[in-house]
Amino acid sequence: MTVYNEKIKKLVNNYNSDIEHGLTNEQVKENKRQYGDNNLTQSKQKTIFMMIVKELSNFLNILLIIAALISIWASGNLSDGLFIIAIVILNISLSVFQEKKASNAVNALKSMSSPKASVYRNGTLTEINSNELVVGDIIEVQAGDYMPADVRYIETTNLKVDESALTGESVPVNKDADANLEDKTPVADRLTMGHMNTIVTYGRAKAIVTQVGMDTEIGKIADLLNKVEDEETPLQKKIDSLGKLLGTISVIVVIVIFFVGWLYEFELLELFLVSVSLAVAAIPEGLPTVITVVMSMGMRKMAKRKAIVKELSAVETLGSTTVISTDKTGTLTQNKMVVTRIFDNNKVHEVTGKGYEYQGEIKGSNDNIDKIALIGGLCNDAKITQDNHIGDPTELALVTLTGKHKHTKDELNEMYPRIDEYPFDSDRKLMSTLHQRDDKKFLYTKGAPDQLLNVCSHYELNGEIKEIDEAYKQVIKLANQGMAHNALRVLGFAYKEISEYDDITQEENDLIYVGLVGIIDPPRDEVKDAIKICKKAGIRVVMITGDHKLTASAIGKELGIIKDEKNALSGEEIDLLSHEDFLEKVKKTNVFARVSPSHKVAIVKAFQEVGEITSMTGDGVNDAPALKQANIGVAMGIAGTDVSKEAADMVLMDDNFTTIVDAVEEGRVIYSNIRKFVGYLVSCNVGEVLLIFVAMLLGWGSPLLPIQILWINLVTDSFPAFALGLEGKEEGIMDRPPINPKAPIVDKLMSITIGTQAIFLTIAVLFSYYIGEFVLGTHENMGSTLAFITIISGELLRTYSARSETKTLFELKVFENKLVNYSTLVGIFLLCFVLFVPGVNDLFHTNVNLPLPYFFMALLLGFLPLIGAELQKIIKRRL
Repeated sequence: MTVYNEKIKKLVNNYNSDIEHGLTNEQVKENKRQYGDNNLTQSKQKTIFMMIVKELSNFLNILLIIAALISIWASGNLSDGLFIIAIVILNISLSVFQEKKASNAVNALKSMSSPKASVYRNGTLTEINSNELVVGDIIEVQAGDYMPADVRYIETTNLKVDESALTGESVPVNKDADANLEDKTPVADRLTMGHMNTIVTYGRAKAIVTQVGMDTEIGKIADLLNKVEDEETPLQKKIDSLGKLLGTISVIVVIVIFFVGWLYEFELLELFLVSVSLAVAAIPEGLPTVITVVMSMGMRKMAKRKAIVKELSAVETLGSTTVISTDKTGTLTQNKMVVTRIFDNNKVHEVTGKGYEYQGEIKGSNDNIDKIALIGGLCNDAKITQDNHIGDPTELALVTLTGKHKHTKDELNEMYPRIDEYPFDSDRKLMSTLHQRDDKKFLYTKGAPDQLLNVCSHYELNGEIKEIDEAYKQVIKLANQGMAHNALRVLGFAYKEISEYDDITQEENDLIYVGLVGIIDPPRDEVKDAIKICKKAGIRVVMITGDHKLTASAIGKELGIIKDEKNALSGEEIDLLSHEDFLEKVKKTNVFARVSPSHKVAIVKAFQEVGEITSMTGDGVNDAPALKQANIGVAMGIAGTDVSKEAADMVLMDDNFTTIVDAVEEGRVIYSNIRKFVGYLVSCNVGEVLLIFVAMLLGWGSPLLPIQILWINLVTDSFPAFALGLEGKEEGIMDRPPINPKAPIVDKLMSITIGTQAIFLTIAVLFSYYIGEFVLGTHENMGSTLAFITIISGELLRTYSARSETKTLFELKVFENKLVNYSTLVGIFLLCFVLFVPGVNDLFHTNVNLPLPYFFMALLLGFLPLIGAELQKIIKRRL
């Protein structure tokens, strides 16, 4: 036996407690020692030092540090090396700053804890801080209270508890201390239990504390959060792989250059300087900074589209998303119960409208519908004001139905004043209120259809009162089953006129049945279209919910997530599967119902095991571990709990599923742009390496000095790269399949593009260097200066071609991206600054009294790489 189906007396004895008097001070100390205190613990948090060490272990940063040290050691020039180290410090600072802002979900869980609890100690009911509770304490709760720990109910009186944040159940649960439960009953169905941080919405109860702190269901969630480890994003892995590739290439080229230099009998110092040039040339020093800044700008663009991204890496991960795993309640649905069907004892009528708004209509009109709307508004304790919705969600749905009919609830209360009531309880499953109308009294009753039928003797149809027979009972049964099969919560309505009465509790008999209503938390209007877009984009949408399988399946079918219930799986069914069978099921199951927080984490992990990049969406405490486990966790900004927001990577400020689709689109745009500027930067680096390599083979030495290469890589190339990173959306980006997380960022096609552009860049720069070094020869640095001008000119002009991987300049609006235009002008200005400003040109070895015609000649040679890039696109398309 477990605590939720154990005998109360045995539980009380086990914990040395007393139902009437509670624990003594000595027993409190003993139970605290034995079972622990009522606090949530957390795993050790990363320090800033640990974050810095993590960033220093990034391969690209290691390469930059090595290049800086070689530069200082080989040339004795501090400025080059310090320049590189400053870039490393900037990159690490940006990354640590972002990580420091990362979530601490356990702290949010702590902040949710109930501050006070009413507890029996030493025979007296007293109020204490909830963290002082121990196992065995006897407590009392009533409407409005947060549950301070996990408890087993001893007595319940009309108790309803909102467990939506923990279980995903969309309506408050009717709790019953005397319910008979089977072993292995899921958390959401444990009617005898109350759980920490859930809210009592109606009634009162007496209970014994059975679990505290980390042993509670909330504590288990906190433990899951602590155990979830952050993984590198696909882009981080790709950039790290790219860094290793470039590092390996540079080492191989340096070895080859040393061998060539030895054959050509170059001096050892000159070979070292060339090695430094190669090391610097092979590494795209500006790449980490450009990626960080571009993704930061992407975060700002997403914020304008109502998606707040907390982690830089999440921006790119969105573009790789292959599965969106989403909670149902409040995410796919409105989290507002709505009457959608009315059965008037003859046929079903549709009710339109959404939420708790009176806009909408009942498609039908007769006496039965009038009475259903009347009873729904009067036999009701909920209230809708302009600023607030007060009461049970089901009753709020009935108030809304009344407002869509002839009168509002307030108007009905004036016309039919309430003079007595018989509140709902879980045994009767009925609620009755007595109202005065002129000199007449009417009893109005609502409740479970079967229970209501038992207290009715007649039914009304088309204005006639008829005696209930077996045929009518069958009609009600079929109507009830039909609505229930479509996941509607069904309520029945009845009434009778009373002349005299002594006790309202004795009047629930001989009622007249008028019909049924079907209530549901309906899908959001815009979600269906968003799911269609996802399917077109090759993204699976999967519903993961704590709600019942029937309800989840009905919503899933309506939204187009599944075709039938065969594509749905419950938490109980998951527990019966082996790990291998579960992985197979995950590949084709799109609805997971009645699942616990640990199930949600297991589902997300299973998706990741089968190679999916998973986005998990949710709003409750129960979603937090899965949000943290997912590649990208998405929380609701309005309805979401603090815990879910803290655990997530992204928060939707409008709680709209379509915003996720917008964010995925933006993620794809950003990744597409990252590919553009990575290809742009790497082709420059490969061109520089090829340039130096060919020049060495020709016996010329390096055409560029290390500080010139650094200026090109960090300054000249960075502005166009930023501009490419902010390129607009290309047509049809959501018609493509998701980005393959395993595919390298520099794939086969990009490698061909990089190689082609590097060759054209090398030819142009070598020609320029040859003219300066061997034709003019007026200054020892004339060749390197002309080479410097040509490579910068080539890089700036090539930006226009890099705006698209497939379209030629003739198919693009050439000057549409104003940032590319500005970056080109800034690049030309900075080139002139380095060439002609005294002092600066000495630092860069460009003070050579350059004749103006040769300056323009070197600039025009920069068109050659642009022409090569365009030719390559045309040839690639034809092939």
